[in-house]
Amino acid sequence: MHRHHCPIRIITYIFISILILTTVVSLPIIPGCSGSTQDSIVTTTATQVSTATTTALSTVTVTSLAKTSYPLPTGLASNVCYGCHVLQTPGITTQFVQSVMAQNGVTCSDCHQTAADYPGTQAHYAGTYRLIMPTPAKCQSCHPDIVDQYEHSRHSVPAYVAVNGTAGLSDQVLAIYQSIPEGSYTPDKSEHPLAALEGDTIIPYACNSCHTVGEPHPDNSVGDCQKCHLTHTFSLEQSRKPETCNACHIGPDHPQFEIYQESAHGIRYATDGQNWNWTAVSGTLTVQDMPAPTCATCHFSSFGSVVGTHDVGDRLTTFLFAEISSTRPDAQANKSRMQAICQQCHAVDFVAQLYDGAGELTNTVNDLMKQADTIMADLQSRGLLSAAPFDEEIDFVYFDTWHDFGRTTKFGAWMNGPDYSQWHGAYEILRHLNDLERLAGEKISEAG
Repeated sequence: MHRHHCPIRIITYIFISILILTTVVSLPIIPGCSGSTQDSIVTTTATQVSTATTTALSTVTVTSLAKTSYPLPTGLASNVCYGCHVLQTPGITTQFVQSVMAQNGVTCSDCHQTAADYPGTQAHYAGTYRLIMPTPAKCQSCHPDIVDQYEHSRHSVPAYVAVNGTAGLSDQVLAIYQSIPEGSYTPDKSEHPLAALEGDTIIPYACNSCHTVGEPHPDNSVGDCQKCHLTHTFSLEQSRKPETCNACHIGPDHPQFEIYQESAHGIRYATDGQNWNWTAVSGTLTVQDMPAPTCATCHFSSFGSVVGTHDVGDRLTTFLFAEISSTRPDAQANKSRMQAICQQCHAVDFVAQLYDGAGELTNTVNDLMKQADTIMADLQSRGLLSAAPFDEEIDFVYFDTWHDFGRTTKFGAWMNGPDYSQWHGAYEILRHLNDLERLAGEKISEAG
């Protein structure tokens, strides 16, 4: 009954839309203008529109594609931002009305609006100032523990520094970086050589599309919550599904999503996930809600007796991404937390066997990577390698050996993706070691 608007409601909504369109949208928009005249006009008009729309819009419901009706919260009905953006960017406003945040009284202003002197803010309309993308400092006012966990994780400053280096970081951000136990603190780390070679026209659409998950902001907060919690719905279901992680954890150097798809966990998700309880309240998830894990289940969610976290390394034991993998700080405590999740479905001895076997494989890959290091070190000692990075074939072969295939072999073992451990991993390591030996031999022969 409530899913269909009666004709009177529709006519009312159209009338109000026309009113807003003809009074606000038709105002001259002068980029960068913050003059008192325009501010006065916009302020007066916004007040009139807000008064006119409060009653009419408060009776409107927004219907999603799933045919679920969402009442327009009173706070939004009287919100000037909403009154304009419902016409200018209706996709965003429709999404936001459906969000838990909006339904609990959060408005556009709570996340975007700032004082005039707030770092990174920009002048907007009606004498207001706003952040185009809210920073974690804004999120922190409602989610302090979550932001603190995130800030001290590898998704924070270490992810950003891995590509961009530490140049330009404030003392406060450097202090955050230093405080991260798993951050491999390197205060003078330079920009990654590939980032320098590819340049500023490529990197924003390549590495930094993901590595800005740890980007610092002018207000000295760190990170981009929207990388995982897509605006403006902030959906639990979306953040819990593995496709979200697929945005970054994919491809030859970190194919976790592809590995998940071929694993038993991924197969169960693909064939039965439509029946899972994706909207279970945080902190209540059990095997009844999710009979098999997703990325979030293992790495973030409260599950069984394990408390939720936004520190992505909180349940990991080994630095698998490194050329030579080593044990993480607090590895034993991390292991206990992860195994407690595994043991919701698997027997203790089964889990122990996986850890033992995957650990041995990791050590074997380390040994293979040391062979590659020995080859390169020998050439270096002979003066047969140039100082410039990525300027000859052997540089690329060496990089691919550990950065792509070494990582993939390890990820495949720990995540149950045998094809990735074998043909996308170990086989390629052996082939590239052969290429390294051949190229090194050619250099030595040419040098006489």
